[in-house]
Amino acid sequence: MSTMTEAQRRLATIGLILGVFLAALESTVVATAMPSVVRDLGGQELYALPFAVYLLTSTVSSPLWGRASDLVGRRRLYLVGVVLFLLGSGLAGAAGSMGVLIAGRVVQGIGAGAVQPLTFTLIGEMYTLETRARVQGFISGVWGLSGLVGPLVGGLIADNASWRLVFYLNLPFGLIALLLVARNLREEGARRAARIDWLGALLFTLGSGALIWGLETRAWLFVGLGAVALVAAAFVEARHPAPLLPVSSLRQRLPRVGVLTNVLAGAAYFGSVAYLPVYAQGVTGRGATEAGVLLTPMLIGWTSTSILASRVMGRVGLVRLAILGFVCLVVAFAGFSLLVTGPLWPMAACGFVAGCGMGFSMFSLLLAVQQATPREELGAVTSAILFSRTMGGAVGVALMSLLIGSGLTRGGDALAEGLRGAFLLGLGCVVAALLLSLRLRPARTAAAAD
Repeated sequence: MSTMTEAQRRLATIGLILGVFLAALESTVVATAMPSVVRDLGGQELYALPFAVYLLTSTVSSPLWGRASDLVGRRRLYLVGVVLFLLGSGLAGAAGSMGVLIAGRVVQGIGAGAVQPLTFTLIGEMYTLETRARVQGFISGVWGLSGLVGPLVGGLIADNASWRLVFYLNLPFGLIALLLVARNLREEGARRAARIDWLGALLFTLGSGALIWGLETRAWLFVGLGAVALVAAAFVEARHPAPLLPVSSLRQRLPRVGVLTNVLAGAAYFGSVAYLPVYAQGVTGRGATEAGVLLTPMLIGWTSTSILASRVMGRVGLVRLAILGFVCLVVAFAGFSLLVTGPLWPMAACGFVAGCGMGFSMFSLLLAVQQATPREELGAVTSAILFSRTMGGAVGVALMSLLIGSGLTRGGDALAEGLRGAFLLGLGCVVAALLLSLRLRPARTAAAAD
């Protein structure tokens, strides 16, 4: 994108960062506003759906947006995604029933599925490696900040105004982001004329959606159907000239390891995020506030080390930073496993180390994989990395739930032992991720491949 002036590049980047913040905020801000929503609209039995369908649709649609951007252009699809996000926000804000609210969240989620992967992909094309690292480190910090302030913002709005503002406030800020990107982003280079693999895309979307939904709700029929659909999608994709998944890039070691380690680290990290509050309340007897505060060090660790990694990567190297991150994760999950019967603050310290591990490893691997990926598959590979982390999280939460089992209702020592088993599973995942990362050749750039 060399035709852009420095001022245009800066303004476009501001728009992209604002879009990421809004999309990330919507994944958490609704949770604390939902009691007010239910009081107004009813539908208590649908309480979790507005939160869940947003995460599901944004996750499942992201690989489609990423691959399509390789074929038809990133700027155009990014703008379409933001428009859908704003339409969904308006629909949710105006909802007169829980069903309309859920429909608005679906549209919102589909639009948000374009924002994160295409933002990281566009930044990957707009900047050189060193500058890109600083910008993406800042974006990772913004993403982490949204996780910290989202529940607080949702609660404040619901308590002091109308819950509808949770959605309506997206409109002015989203329009600013849309205009900044539309007016300043310039995309050059011809796209490939290719026939999109619609059958593979349909099978992949249905399969991943059913699998994530089944794992989160423990509906094993959906898990089985999702797995079958994903296997069918893999056969279709392998025979198509323009597959949804970046098949040629994933044959290379670095992108392949990037996807696998994101699955493993996502399973461990997001599984622990789901069950550390259970430890705080069921084992130590703390309240909901202390349980929520326990997660804060993890977000602070992830946010701060993403920014730090962007500053030191030139001296340390991306692969070494990734390995350091996985070492931190191993130390953290060993601590979780050993200290699960103890007081709160050592577990919080381990949470901070786990967040540091995710910040170092996830940031570095994404940059390294982008650097090693040809431009015509950059969108697909970027979205595959982000998608694999979320999919790993869904698998991790489900498997840890099975290990904890009846401890959730029995409490006390039974709960502590169940949690220990869950954290040991997480430890196994991050040890495997560390061993995979050690197969990469340390380098100052992402040149490591086969």
